[in-house]
Amino acid sequence: MMKTITAADGHTLDCWFEDPVGARRGGIVILQEIFGVTEQLKGVARKYAELGYEVAVPALFDRIEPKAAVDFDDFERARALMMASDLSDNLCDIDATINALKANGGKVAVIGFCWGGGLALRCAQSLDIAAAVAFYGTRLNLYLDRPLAKPFLGHFGLADSHVPIEMIEEAKAAMPDMEIHMYEAGHAFANEARTAYVPAAAEVAHARTQEFLATHLK
Repeated sequence: MMKTITAADGHTLDCWFEDPVGARRGGIVILQEIFGVTEQLKGVARKYAELGYEVAVPALFDRIEPKAAVDFDDFERARALMMASDLSDNLCDIDATINALKANGGKVAVIGFCWGGGLALRCAQSLDIAAAVAFYGTRLNLYLDRPLAKPFLGHFGLADSHVPIEMIEEAKAAMPDMEIHMYEAGHAFANEARTAYVPAAAEVAHARTQEFLATHLK
């Protein structure tokens, strides 16, 4: 369900919550693609809630355009919202979401997709989380200024024009503790609502993510 949470600077934002199924195993913050809190992303939240995690998806565009959810084919509008976002504001809102999950007990991890994948890397460098996962995280070159502080798992497509191999290699060189897996796929390969979806790659990536979370959220 959609709830409202308050960040440390007083900003209020929407946040989609999914209650855990069965015994609670900890919390997961899911960070959006550039399209906002979409129905597809809510489905991902349900997938992980079914594994016993309490899941929250903060609306990171709320400071710019409240309740923004952009169609997948409206790339220009989605990119404009992303470019208008401020990294420090994003981290403030993510941190508020982390704290909302921590209030219910247990450790918290972050999973980000696309733009949110790059933000997940920054979270692993600077926020109090147990671990972070990125699915085809973009703009990795913006996050090379500090080391990893928490375990980080990255999933990337070999044919991803948004995240060239050179960018991934540069990030890996800067942060050798990264665990990186490459897939025969392009960008957005784990989004079943987009034409780039590659079921086999998505299945393996989610399985590796589940194993990673089970290790670091126990």
